[in-house]
Amino acid sequence: MAYAGARFLAAAFRSVGIEATITDASDTDTLELGGLYSSGEECLPHKITLGDFIKVCRSPGFDPAKTAFLMATAHGPCRFGQYAPYLKQVLNDLGYGEVMVFSPASKDGYESIAEDAEDIEVFKYTIWIAVILGDMALKFLLKTRPYEINAGDSDAAFEESINEIEGLMARPGMKPRHKLREAVVMVQRMRDRFRSIPASYQKGRPLIGVLGEIYCRHNTFSNEDVVRRIERVGGECWMADIAEWIWYANWHQQTETLKDNPRFSWPYLQYKLKTYVQHKYEQALYAPVADDLKGYEEPHDVRQVLAAAEPYLPSRGCLGEMALSVGKTIYLHGKGADGIIDISPFTCMNGIICEAVYPALSADFDDLPIRMCYFDGVDTDIDRDLEIFLDLARAYQGRKPHPRIYPDYFE
Repeated sequence: MAYAGARFLAAAFRSVGIEATITDASDTDTLELGGLYSSGEECLPHKITLGDFIKVCRSPGFDPAKTAFLMATAHGPCRFGQYAPYLKQVLNDLGYGEVMVFSPASKDGYESIAEDAEDIEVFKYTIWIAVILGDMALKFLLKTRPYEINAGDSDAAFEESINEIEGLMARPGMKPRHKLREAVVMVQRMRDRFRSIPASYQKGRPLIGVLGEIYCRHNTFSNEDVVRRIERVGGECWMADIAEWIWYANWHQQTETLKDNPRFSWPYLQYKLKTYVQHKYEQALYAPVADDLKGYEEPHDVRQVLAAAEPYLPSRGCLGEMALSVGKTIYLHGKGADGIIDISPFTCMNGIICEAVYPALSADFDDLPIRMCYFDGVDTDIDRDLEIFLDLARAYQGRKPHPRIYPDYFE
């Protein structure tokens, strides 16, 4: 989904002896292949991921008996739960039935991704470090690129940081605490790399929260690189992170565990230990960049986001990204955001429900500008719509009740 996080995840697999890589960048061939083997009623992320995997199958030297595709899954009403079964069906129909489709699920917080590893704890926490660093690298890119003096400096620092961190993630034989210690050093180097970029940090650029369906908002091909388009018309973006979904999956795991087990049971204590370590790792990795990310802090607890959404979408009845998007909109309003853009695939249930709720939410929160952006793989000219939206965000800046908190390096 997210470029940096995907590369770090593949590197984490390599650290335990599994040769792994990300798929090539999606393109028009991806859409054509995905469209050939789907009905047209599936959502855009399904078509893109299906096309990307079929491209791998058609690559020179492809050996289905030595290939596995990672396609995570989730339970609930979203069509995402059908991606992996449908992929298996298409691969069988095309004669690639030997390909393994590996589908860790959200019901256990994706712990099953490490269940066959020789050292489960090492692999599990390496993956968690990879998720956090992928989010952090993107956050540094998005907070710096709109202000850079020399175009391309931020992208270059982003790639350099990814290459360096990827090497650490792929390093075998490291205990989690040792990898964490080295990761903290990498965070400091990334911080200093971005600090050194010549930039003009002037206050006043509208801050736009980018939320919505997790794949579409992170995959630049699927959303026509909307973040860069927002930057070109004068905005700065705050992208909802991948870790948010992991914390949400953990919350759901907790609720399901407590249905069948008391709070002092072994399954529940295992869950509490896992989340305790995850919090400690997250805090350690973000500690060196606290000053640089002042004003960009993510919620300390996903329950804060879900509680904010409760009056509009009760989290125990509305499962999935819809509750996160609504709650995060309210959270970003409190952080001084000037507008929210929800990126969703066309016909996405989460997007449709959020769109129905957003007018009431906006009215309750000072008429905060909120814009739905649906994507279906057809090229559209959205620049004019984004320019209009940025004008609304600038108008909102003058009346918003929560001023934005800036890092000290802003003037």
